[in-house]
Amino acid sequence: MDIKSAVVPVAGLGTRLLPATKSQPKEMLPVGKKPVVQYVVEELEANGIKQILFVTGKSKTSIENHFDFDHELTRHLRETGKEELLPELEYERMRLQFFFARQRKQKGLGDAVMCAQHFTKDSPFVVALGDSILGLNAPSWAVKKLVDIYMQNGPACVIAVEEVDPEKIPSYGIVQPGDDREVFRILDLVEKPSVEQAPSNLAIAARYVFSPSIYGAIAQTLPDPGGEIQLTDAIRLLLEKGEKVLGLRLSSQDRRYDIGNFQSYFEAFLEFALSDPELGNQLRRYIREHLREDC
Repeated sequence: MDIKSAVVPVAGLGTRLLPATKSQPKEMLPVGKKPVVQYVVEELEANGIKQILFVTGKSKTSIENHFDFDHELTRHLRETGKEELLPELEYERMRLQFFFARQRKQKGLGDAVMCAQHFTKDSPFVVALGDSILGLNAPSWAVKKLVDIYMQNGPACVIAVEEVDPEKIPSYGIVQPGDDREVFRILDLVEKPSVEQAPSNLAIAARYVFSPSIYGAIAQTLPDPGGEIQLTDAIRLLLEKGEKVLGLRLSSQDRRYDIGNFQSYFEAFLEFALSDPELGNQLRRYIREHLREDC
């Protein structure tokens, strides 16, 4: 049995990116020439995923529209002699099935994953956060590695992790590794600890593989002080029950671009734009000239 289903939570309000996200999802913000979520979906397809459930919320219909066929636009491009733009719509032809579920209240990532229970049923599944890109304009095989680790070891879940600078630790779930190998047993994990309380600098990196046992753990997880059900807390409950949880250290090729605030968004946009094969060199020259003028 292989894993062909993925859940992509995209229900968050994106408040740290206001006003840009007031009327559009942060997952639809462009990074280079594509919206964030398109990179995520293309990554999942390349890693063998065949069907994706988006867990959406209010004002997220543009995500559904983006992955639907736009026959009127295609016809317009042909009729106006702009056929050279048609390859930009090739992503519409990805061999994927798309499904959508609504998270009716903002109750945290754990609750968003719980919305997928009727979709995944008794099968293991991938979770890929819709606001994080892995890799710079290159295929990331992290999801395939996570699936292989799951199939070979049969844990309750496998989590991608990456090293982060100390000042970023309070923004992420942090794991306690059992050793320093690429694939390791996770001994503990905590959501957004202080630097002093963090068990390591290994942050959960937006990609997971879960067995169906995660649903029982989420159902037993109490809301945090903000009223949200944290996925990290549910995984910790699995550990407390003696379940095996494994971690995979991401390679440098799988660097995560987390579109969670304006600083990280600007950095991601700039890196992707500078690496663009058509316009990157021209942009690089512009930036150099602009910086010289400022000096």
